[in-house]
Amino acid sequence: MKMKRKYKLFKIIKWTVLVILACIVIFFLVRAIGQAIYKQTPDGGINESMYLDVNGTQQWINIYGEDMDNPVLLYLHGGPGSATSMIDYAFTRKWADVYTVVTWDQRNCGKSYDARQNDIVLTRELLMTDGKEVTEFILDYLSKDKITLLGHSWGSIYGANLVLEYPEYYACFIGTGQLVDLLENEEAFKQQAALWAEGDEETLKLVNQLTPDNFTMEHITARNTIMQKYGYDMMANGSDYNLVTTILFNPNYSIMDWLNYFKRDMGVYLDFMASEEFASFSLKDRVDYPVPFYNINGDKDYQTNYQLAQEYFEEVNAPYKQMFLMENMTHGLLESDSEGFSAIIHQIAKTENERNLRFQGESM
Repeated sequence: MKMKRKYKLFKIIKWTVLVILACIVIFFLVRAIGQAIYKQTPDGGINESMYLDVNGTQQWINIYGEDMDNPVLLYLHGGPGSATSMIDYAFTRKWADVYTVVTWDQRNCGKSYDARQNDIVLTRELLMTDGKEVTEFILDYLSKDKITLLGHSWGSIYGANLVLEYPEYYACFIGTGQLVDLLENEEAFKQQAALWAEGDEETLKLVNQLTPDNFTMEHITARNTIMQKYGYDMMANGSDYNLVTTILFNPNYSIMDWLNYFKRDMGVYLDFMASEEFASFSLKDRVDYPVPFYNINGDKDYQTNYQLAQEYFEEVNAPYKQMFLMENMTHGLLESDSEGFSAIIHQIAKTENERNLRFQGESM
């Protein structure tokens, strides 16, 4: 009887191991097929990934487009330090028929993460030089005179600073989830949160933990908890594409990349956000843009307050400007309504093309 029980247990273990191994094989086979599809280069287009020598570091970019004759768009992710290379190909490729899109993992995050940089103090000069060097590489590598700059959240204030500092490099600026001034933004959130929390003692305790002038993890945690409770958190609307398959089929991430992703230490960026160096990126009283200025914001975005962005937009002086307000969208509008966002990008591309043709006609 004992022998029969042992034999039966052995069979169960054997089949369990075989099933697990089969699932692993199927997982990696499906992943390999999906990655192979997304690694393909469009006819007449480009699909390249590489590391650049940027300001003494190695920083990763991807270039994807369906037509090399199209204008080039550089996408700046948010954070700071919140690279989106895990998923951003799913929404940036929706613009690839009208733009050659460059995605960039900024210094010490995403695929550009390097633990040896964790002790580096982030400064305005350091980050501005990074942006300038990446831009100059793109202009040279893709043989363009100028590029379009699109920034989300931190990327919007970073991108605006690059355009103001080096306007000769940029055809136009597109800010989304536009940040104008961090202190003003956090003060506005505390005021708004207090209105939401009227009569709710539990939430009012969280409101009292908000310290707009002292950007700490306690402040961030309280802010995010309040937004989630009242339906204003970044991904309140979910995503209009499948995040699981997007991560699974990511053509740019190896298993090692994923392991490194979960090892990262983002303390250097938290220190940066609480510093005067971050404050120096403020756009207050800096409203004169030598290039067209576009804004795309969600009408439920209180992470970067959309009302402050609208007020700033009204003050902007630019050769051309246009505001797009996406209905029922919070800070995650790129993922929550990637189709609607893409339609706006296409509209901007068309507007810029028509403006350029008109300018060329007037110059003849």
